[in-house]
Formats: sequence, C-alpha cells, structure tokens
Amino acid sequence: MKRKRHNPEQIIRKLRSAEQLLNQGQTVADVCRALEVSAATYHRRQQLYGGMKATEAKRLKELEQENARLKRLLADAELDKAMLKELAGGKLLSPERRRRAVVVLQDRFRASQRRACRLAGQNRTTQRRPVPVADIEEHKLRQRIRELARRHVRWGRRLVYRRLRIEGWSVNHKRVQRIWREEGLQRPLPRKRKRSRPVDGSRELLRAEYPHHVWAIDFQFDQTMDGRRLEFLNIVDEYSRLCLAIRVGRRCKAVDVIDTIEELLRQYPAPTHLRMDNGPEFIAHALQEWCTGSGTGTAYIPPGSPWENPFVESFNGRFRDEFLNIELFASLPEAQALAEQHRMEYNTYRPHSALQGRTPLEVLQQWKAA
Repeated sequence: MKRKRHNPEQIIRKLRSAEQLLNQGQTVADVCRALEVSAATYHRRQQLYGGMKATEAKRLKELEQENARLKRLLADAELDKAMLKELAGGKLLSPERRRRAVVVLQDRFRASQRRACRLAGQNRTTQRRPVPVADIEEHKLRQRIRELARRHVRWGRRLVYRRLRIEGWSVNHKRVQRIWREEGLQRPLPRKRKRSRPVDGSRELLRAEYPHHVWAIDFQFDQTMDGRRLEFLNIVDEYSRLCLAIRVGRRCKAVDVIDTIEELLRQYPAPTHLRMDNGPEFIAHALQEWCTGSGTGTAYIPPGSPWENPFVESFNGRFRDEFLNIELFASLPEAQALAEQHRMEYNTYRPHSALQGRTPLEVLQQWKAA
C-alpha cells in the first residue's frame, strides 16, 4: 500500500512533539524512532520547518497555490494576446472567416476549440456545423485564384477573371474582385505617364483586315547576369495579336531579321505589309530588297511616333511587365528557352482584353472556321 505523504501542518506538529521529547531528556535517535523517520529526514524537516507555526505553514501553502494560479492566468493572458495578434490582419465579419480563423488558431497554437471560438467570436455550434457545398466551391475558387496569382505574379484581377471564364468557372467579375481584395492580392497602382500625341491626327493608319495582313516588328533590350546585352526581335500579327516570333540574340542585324521572317514563312503565308520604325536594321537595303523581291510592302512609321505602331508596342509593354521584369537570365540559351515558353503561353493561354477575353490562337482558329 502506498504511504501517504505528510503535509506541512502535520510535519510541524511532529516537530513540536520532537521538541517535547528532547526537553524530557531523550536523544535524537529515540525521537526519530518515536516519529518513525530517519535521522536525515528529521534534520531536513527541522531545517525547513523549524520554528514555524502550523498557521504560518498553511498560509505559505496558500501563497504558493495563489502564485501558481497567477502564473497560469498570466500565461493564458499572454497566449490570448498572441492569438489576437494573429487575427489582427482583418475584421472577422462573416462566419466563414471566423471559421477559418478558429482553424488557424487551433493549428498554430494547439488551442482548444472552445478557446479559439471565444477569441474569434464564433459560436461553437456554428463552428461544428458541416461546411455547405457553396462554401466548398468558394474555397476551390479561392484556391484557384491564389494559384493563378502565384504563377503569374504580374497578372491583375481582370486577367485572372478572363482565365477563369475560359476554364469554365461560372463566376462574375464582382465576385473575383471581392476574393481578390480579401486575399490581399492587389497590385500597386501604376503611375500614369504622359504620352505625347501627334499634333495633327488626320493621318489614317493602315489597318489589318485579316490574319497575316500586317506584321508589326520591333526590338526590346535586356541583359544577362554578367551584364552582356540581349536583343529581342518581336513579330506580332496585328489582326489576331498572335506573337509569331521572339528572336533572342546578342545582336540582330538586317540579315537576322530576314532570316527570322523566312523561317516564319515556312509556317504562315507571307504578310502583305511589314510595319516597322526607322531603325537601322529595318531601313537597311538588304531588308528593302527582300521586301521588293517577295512582294511584301513596308509601312514605316514617322520618326518619334511609337503610337503609330500600337500593336507591337502594346505587346512590348506586356512582355516587359510580365516577363523581362521578373526573369533573371543566366545565359543566352536560357533566355531563348524562356522567351519561347512565354510566347507559347501568350498565344494559347493568356486571355487578351482587346479580344474579348479570348487568346490570339482562338481568334485565328475562329477566323479560319468562319
């Protein structure tokens, strides 16, 4: 049978009895035998509780219990404070947001459901209620929006909305905007730049009336990690917005432009016109002679008038924002591979706002079918 331990009051009473026996002339060994303890235990108890009254020992025990209780309360208060800081990112206005907050608190702080519900202001019955089907669909939609935002870091909510519609999601733009705002995916607003416009707007531009009627050509520049130059030759079909080619090299001369166009002619019909600026590669005699021999006309824009080549300039802006600004090229072959991957994604995956949310390849296929 397990022996019961003595409390401080009982120990003090036994020490009083030991003092009486010692005053009667008995030895310490006789006292230990009478108290049924060893000499070491007697001296240890005498050192801890000697000269103390039973009421004082009781008060000491109460103080120790009170101190332990205050420590527990302080630890609970600090834990509640840390959990409230975790929820300080936004207001928990809906039961679904409070439901997710309770789950987060339980996972991160190993708190009980009762405590997490109290801090989040959630009713425990509501928390235990099964999630409706609509909430499950909402969770899937949120997850897909986050995936698109992580994969395309420079996309805004409008592009994500168009991509969701292409994938078959039955969702309107206001719902996507709400989720986009709640998930904190807003991009900083771009600074508006003043663009110069021609004084006389009476000059009418050549308009593409069918695919491969007008090809727009322009250059962009970047560099690899070692500081060496990269030159991107972009060719865009103005009717379908299809990016036909992105040639990447250290330098690009007129013969390189001709070689790139001739490679495209193996897949596509020859364009009727080439829209270009007055760069040295485009006004070279070699390119002009090739255009004359192939029957392709040239549509040069006036110097200092990039707005007259709007389709390739629009592509260049998106190419810079969604590709060049987020990629760091270690070598020329890596830049070539990544540029080709971006071109395929631009043609077949990315929805285009000017094409009513369709991709350039869809526009080209629909025109062929019609």
